[in-house]
This record gives sequence, C-alpha cells and structure tokens, in this order.
Amino acid sequence: MSEDDLVSRAQWGNLENQNWAVLVRLSTDEDDEPVGEPSKGGQRRGPVTGRDIKSTKEQERDGRHYIARHGGTCVHIYYEPDTSAWRKKRIRLPDGRMVYRVVRPVFEGALEDLKSGRTPDGQRLDGLIVYDIDRLTRDNRHLEDAIDVVERHRRPIIDINGSLDLLTENGRATARVVVAMSNKQSADTARRVRRKHRALEREGIPTGGARPFGWQADKRTLHPVESKLLREAALGILGGAPVRAYPVRWNETGVTTPRGSAWNPTKLKMVLRNPRICGIRSRKARTLNPDTGTENERWEIVYGDDGEPVRGQWERIISVEQWEALLEVIGENMQPGNGHNARKYLLTGTLRCDKDECGTAHRAMKAPRSANKPEGFFYYMCPDKGQGGCGGGTRIPGPETDKAVTELVIAKYEEEAAARQAEAAPQEWDGEEALTRVREDIEEAKEARRERLLTKERYFAMLQELTSQERRLTRDRNRWIKQQSAAHGKPVDLRAEWEGLTLPEQRAYVEQTLTAVLVSPAIGRRKPVQTRLTPLFRTEDDDSHAPVDGHV
Repeated sequence: MSEDDLVSRAQWGNLENQNWAVLVRLSTDEDDEPVGEPSKGGQRRGPVTGRDIKSTKEQERDGRHYIARHGGTCVHIYYEPDTSAWRKKRIRLPDGRMVYRVVRPVFEGALEDLKSGRTPDGQRLDGLIVYDIDRLTRDNRHLEDAIDVVERHRRPIIDINGSLDLLTENGRATARVVVAMSNKQSADTARRVRRKHRALEREGIPTGGARPFGWQADKRTLHPVESKLLREAALGILGGAPVRAYPVRWNETGVTTPRGSAWNPTKLKMVLRNPRICGIRSRKARTLNPDTGTENERWEIVYGDDGEPVRGQWERIISVEQWEALLEVIGENMQPGNGHNARKYLLTGTLRCDKDECGTAHRAMKAPRSANKPEGFFYYMCPDKGQGGCGGGTRIPGPETDKAVTELVIAKYEEEAAARQAEAAPQEWDGEEALTRVREDIEEAKEARRERLLTKERYFAMLQELTSQERRLTRDRNRWIKQQSAAHGKPVDLRAEWEGLTLPEQRAYVEQTLTAVLVSPAIGRRKPVQTRLTPLFRTEDDDSHAPVDGHV
C-alpha cells in the first residue's frame, strides 16, 4: 500500500488491513486541577480529567474500537500519564543553549516511529489516532512536527471526534487556530490558578502536594515525632553540631522524608531554610544565572499588603530569631568539609603531607602481609610523584593517627564546652532597642518620601545608611542568638558518644574542627605519632587557617 493511499483512505475512514497505534494522554497539570479545596483527610485531589477529557483507559478503549470498527488493527498504545501538552520546561539544546520547550518524549517518540513506519517492537505502523486534538497537543511547535509527519512522510494522524484534520490544507489551517486557542485557554487557566495561589499565600493558607516534614497531613498541626526531631536538629546545628550528623542518624532509625526517601544534608538544609519552620508563609522562587544558564531554587518569604511577612496558619517549630540565626550557620556549613562522602577511613582528605610544602592529601593503604601487622592494619601515606604526591617519606600508622586526632577533636570540643559554660551570657541582647529604632527610621523615611518631604537624593542616601545599620545589627543579633543556643544547649559529650557514632558522623566532627592536619617526615624511631602532626584549626570568622603553635 502506497503512502499516499494511506492518507487518502484515512480521509474516508477506511483503515482496512492497516496497523494503527493509539496515543493516550492525561494531564495532571495546574490547568486540569482545582486549587484550595482539599479532599477528605487534607490530601490533594486526584487528577481531574475535565468536562470533555476521558481517562487513559477510556481513550485507549475508544481508540481500539474505532480502529477495529473501520477495519484496522491496533498494534501499539503510547501512554502519556501525568503529561502536560502546554507547560514548558527548561532544557539544554545540543549546541549548549538553554531554552524552554514542552517536553513530551513519548509523543516525540511516536512521531519518530511514524516516520520510520515501525512500532517500538518492530511491527509495521501505518497511522496514529488520538481521542481529540486536545489530547494530541496544545503547543504549536509539536503541532507543526505532527503536520510534517503527515505532509512529508505521508503517515496519517487522525482523531475519534473528527475535530482533528491534518490530511488537508484547510484542516491543517483549522488545527493551527484550534491549538492556538487551546494554548491561550491553558495560559488563562494557569494565570487564574496563580492568582488563586497568591490569594491563599496572603492569607497564610498552606497549599501544595505532599505534607511538609514536621507536620501532619493537614499541614497545620505538628507531627509529634517529626517536629521534635526537626527542632532538635535546628537547635543542635545552631549550637555547633554538624549538619551531616542528623540525616545519618535519621536514616539509621528509619526516619524518611514525607515521600518515603532517605535523608541527606541537602534535603535537611532545604527544610531548615524554609521559613515555614518559624511560622512564616513562603513560596519557592527560581532565579536564572545568566552566566551559567542554570536555575537556582530558593525559598521566598511572602509579604502582605502592610509589608510584613505573612504568618502561616500552622504551628511553628522554632522562633523567627532562631531561624534567622540558623540561616547564617547553614550558609557557613556549606563550605567543603561536611563529612558527606563514601570514604572508609577517618582522616582521608584531612591528613596532608608537610614534606617540602607538598600539601598533597594522604591516602590510606593496607599494610602488606610481609609487615606482620594485625588484621586490618593500615597506613596513611603521600601518593607517589606519578599520582601527584612527593613520593613518600611521610607514611604514618593509621590506627595510632586516628586515635591521636580523635583525642584532639574531643579535647577541642570539651574546651569549647567549658568556655561556653563559663561565659556569662546576658539574658537579653543589648541591641534590640537600637534595631527597633533603625527600622522605625526606615519606615519614617519611606513615608516622608511618599509625601515628597524628602528629595530622591536625600532619601536614598538615608536609606542606604539606615539599611546598612539594620544589616549590621541583625548580624549581631543572630550571632548573639547562636551564642545563647550554644551556651544554654546541652554540650555534646563526644568522649562518651564517640564510639557509638557512625564513620560519617565522626568525619563530620573532625572536618568541622580541622581544615587539615599536616604530617611531617619521621625523625628517629619509636617516637609517638603526635610529634609528627600539626593541626590547622577551622575558625568561624574566616577561611584562612594558620598552624597552631606546637604539635598535638
């Protein structure tokens, strides 16, 4: 059968002795869902198939019946569940450019199969049928791709309802108009949905899909177990504990995210950065980096008409002041050294060669049998020159070095705990009055500008100065909150708990205390490993770490 014959026979509804495939699509995009009306139990409603949109099972059944009724054979079903034919996503083209396109791999695969005349399992394919033009596409680019298949490759694409005609010039012109109108309808619906979301945000009403970790399914009431875990993590990190310790502990005890996946530091930080934890309504915002072409996702506070953050209609876990201080700590801990890796030895990456200012990271190497060492004995050593090292000379016994550095870390924490307990922290921050006064001055300056009592030059000069003062006072307050949390929180008893910690937790404490430990060449025999180690302590205020006087 010729290709032209396929198209002409399809025009008359004659599919005899032809092999056809059915494309079924069901969108659960915003344009097909109601907003703000949760079903029983507070869960989000399932997909709404629409007033004139059938389910995938119905589309498949009707497509099969249509093909059989007109003498054809259905040889394949292309399923597109939960797929939008309108919403664009950001993708990278082969030439490296970042663009926005409707992404439908199943649809695009079906068109490629039509061009070749073969289904994915190798059967002959003569045409494609959909329920109606809306199920085919709402995107003009995809419509033109479908028209090319019909017009240039002579493979028919038809629908059951008769609203889709890509087989004639008039039909293709009509299809373009219909798709354009459908595209506008989707855009209008999306705009109404966004407006509805904004209204809910201003009222502090929770929306979205899965429940947030720490709250019940109603997204308002605290979960008795998760909220306690989240509060302990927030205050613990604020008091000096490593971020990595909590995901490891939660995974070991079977605590999962609301979607049932395992925890990692990135997921925990995402939860802690969300203002929801302190009772403030938020929404996700995406910013585009023009240099790299990548999108960054962040939490954005929702402000009301009065310019103040909107309070959410749910119970909070920590205070606003604690959350603001926590943000500074999380930002500091985003530097390298969170213990999140698959290394099998405590000090891999921390020990570095001090020979001739080599600086190469030591690697762990099991002792050979000829060394007559106990089972599992290993050394830390600098790689040879071919692998970027200096060729040896600073090899050091692993177990003894682990023990020496562990004692150093524990002693450092005990020293800091003693200092915190001895420090008499004030009951109230002494800058609260000054911060309140600066914020009042900012509002007064804005009001004076609105009433034209200040010139632009004078207003912006004042605003810049006052905003700078506000930032400085806010940082001071957050630092004070952090000190208070560390002073009044229960000190981490590393000496008692060390053996019970997992290796990633132990590494997290080591890397939070030290940026590196330099290993010098051995001088003489049978000297303690401590005499060869020079620690570089991590400081809070800067990233430059000078060696301390003396050795471990």
